[in-house]
Amino acid sequence: MTTIAPAVTDEASQPTETKRAGSAPDDVRKAALAELMAPVRPMLLTGKILGAISGVAAVVPFVALVELGNTLLEASRSGSEPDSGEINRVVLLLVGGFSVRLLVYFVALLVTHLADLRLHSSIRSRMLTTLSRAPLSWFGENTSGQVRKAIQDDVVHLHVLVAHKPVDYTVAVVMPVSLGIYAFVIDWRLGLLALSLIPVYFSFYAFMMRGMGEKVAILDRKLDELSGTMIEFISGITVVKAFGIAGKAHKRYADQARDIVDFYEEWARPMLRGAALANAIISAPMVMFVVFGGGWLLVRGGYVSPVEVVTVAIIALALPNAMETFGNLTWGAQMAGAAAARILATLDAPTLNLPQASRSHPADASIDIDDVTLRYGQTVAVQDVTEHLPPGTVTALVGPSGSGKSTLAKLVARFQDPDRGSVRIGGVDLRDLTEQELFHHVAFVLQDAQLVRASVHDNIALARPDAAPEDVVAAAKAAQIHEEILALPHGYDTIIGVDTHLSGGQEQRVAIARAILADRPVLLLDEATAMTDPESEADIQRALNALVKGKTVLVIAHRPAAIAGADRIILMDRGSVDAAGTHDDLRDHPHYRQLWDSSSTNMETQA
Repeated sequence: MTTIAPAVTDEASQPTETKRAGSAPDDVRKAALAELMAPVRPMLLTGKILGAISGVAAVVPFVALVELGNTLLEASRSGSEPDSGEINRVVLLLVGGFSVRLLVYFVALLVTHLADLRLHSSIRSRMLTTLSRAPLSWFGENTSGQVRKAIQDDVVHLHVLVAHKPVDYTVAVVMPVSLGIYAFVIDWRLGLLALSLIPVYFSFYAFMMRGMGEKVAILDRKLDELSGTMIEFISGITVVKAFGIAGKAHKRYADQARDIVDFYEEWARPMLRGAALANAIISAPMVMFVVFGGGWLLVRGGYVSPVEVVTVAIIALALPNAMETFGNLTWGAQMAGAAAARILATLDAPTLNLPQASRSHPADASIDIDDVTLRYGQTVAVQDVTEHLPPGTVTALVGPSGSGKSTLAKLVARFQDPDRGSVRIGGVDLRDLTEQELFHHVAFVLQDAQLVRASVHDNIALARPDAAPEDVVAAAKAAQIHEEILALPHGYDTIIGVDTHLSGGQEQRVAIARAILADRPVLLLDEATAMTDPESEADIQRALNALVKGKTVLVIAHRPAAIAGADRIILMDRGSVDAAGTHDDLRDHPHYRQLWDSSSTNMETQA
């Protein structure tokens, strides 16, 4: 039986260069929004139509108010009692118009909120479907903070755009236009007074909003980077503290946070000054001064009545609210546009073509890598690799950093598909296997042990949820972790991340126990003893010896001395196979000798 010593890997893969959706220009964001809104566009159109009706209906109470004022004024002039029937009719018109406006507005918001719920469900469903089919390499190139933000925060940012903008934006446009027209119907001079401040307001507003889309995109990108830094800091806090670099890691986070504050202050200060001035222009005192001042002159000239001046003044007071709504929705639309672009970037993630049923079934645990090539853009990660791994053998991948070891191993696990060539298990192309059958044949122990917030038992039984408790215990014993599990607060029922936190070595052995219980015929090992103490390393080594029995093993190693007993060693260099054979076959190869000497020197230094 071959002994597998601890393996240390490099990351040879070159992440695919991705363009940040947040930096997309305005036309890209608008196109992204249009694509996302397509499923609920009829409902949004209905909301706009109802919003327009609500905006026009806002005129009715003002018409009733003028009629009521004229009726009372006429009765006062003639010295007679006001016509009660006319007053009742006018009051009914006022209340009815106001009620219809509110009712239609409420129905419009109900329709758009239902559209918002439907869109949220649709987008999240699409995103989860896409991510479930995305190659695992994609998750290595995109932080968990980015994915969480797209699924959770960015979808929420669409709320204003879907649930409110179609209605409120339409009302904010139609109602001022309708009221303005009515003001002109009352008297064109009063209409000019009522609307005179709006062009000034929009001039200040347009100046204030210059470059808004670009600045929102920059702010989103900076917040995205800060979120990723925070998640990396928290997830790696043990290593950070162990190596005494907590201050440096915290400084990076603090520097990014300060950069965001400085950027926002530089952007917000002049914008807020402009906003304050723009709001002052359409404030109630300014509107009253303009309308009543000009109206007084018109009344003295006999052009209009006091009732008409008061009515137009009230109309003019309703306009600032519409302008404020317009401004708020414009800001929300910019944020939603950037969010939509990021959502589409996630939906555009590459996906694997997963068959619904396997076309055939592997005959054994052999692995055939046939003329495989993979590129990341213009960079060659793996080129023209052909290898055969017989069942039940241990094959090690060695080579300098960036040689393609990790990329080749990821192709065997189908973390992604090659651009050319094929990888077969038991004679069957991986692309012809369902996801379930693929992972029924392949297990892997990664550098970063993937544990979930659940009991220790459930973490071990993740690949076999129906496993008997005694089988879970047997796997834990084989992984040299059973006694330490019993020492936890609730034994195998201890919730990881809640009741306790495991050390790196303990997490690795729980992951190995999971692989032992899964009992897959093909096993991939990737830096199984990363950042562990010597005692844990010895325990992990014994666990690995139990794990690899009778399996086809592909192990990624940075230290040739650690895998000298492997059945076959593949020396990688610049994405290609430089040499292959046993340790004795390769010991005189200059590149292998260099790696061997370097590995031996490092081991002696650590000792």
